[in-house]
Amino acid sequence: MTAPGFLDVPEHTSEAQQLFDDDLDEVGFVMNVSRLWAYQPATMAGLFDLIRTQIGVLDLDVRQRGIVIAACASTLGDSYCALAWGAKLAEAADEPTASGVLRGTDAGLSDRERAMAGWARAVARDPNATTAADVQALRDAGFGDEQIFAITVFVALRLAFSTVNDALGALPDAQFRTLVPAGVIDAITYGRPIDHFAM
Repeated sequence: MTAPGFLDVPEHTSEAQQLFDDDLDEVGFVMNVSRLWAYQPATMAGLFDLIRTQIGVLDLDVRQRGIVIAACASTLGDSYCALAWGAKLAEAADEPTASGVLRGTDAGLSDRERAMAGWARAVARDPNATTAADVQALRDAGFGDEQIFAITVFVALRLAFSTVNDALGALPDAQFRTLVPAGVIDAITYGRPIDHFAM
């Protein structure tokens, strides 16, 4: 196995193999992030259990998750999640909507979706700069306080995942060159470059 980012190849365990098998079943190749998280598969599983809990509280479909994650990742400058979720958003909505969210224009979004994207960007950009007026904008879009809390936790957990991947040098998978729509790739002018070699 090739080294994931800046770290050496982790010990191959049955838990790590489960990560790889899940990738093969879902996307047809082992993702670079899974090679990295093979150091602590249980931590990744726990993190995504928490993320799924927030998805359940919010009842987010793939389009809504894509909007929040693309807005969050693009603000952070995380090319990996921006590419992965930009592609999912393009499939759930369309390519112009996905590239718009990644560029921060939010064309094609409903008022509710625009509020979610704006909040995700605010939390990712500077959580100490948010105001009561920002929270009120979410209320005005129809979110209750429990949902606002859940959106915030969801964004924070996604930021944690992206931070580990980015800090330790996980490159977006080479397969993204053919799997991600061109408009989405063109919208991502930040973060680490797509890997040159498929693992």
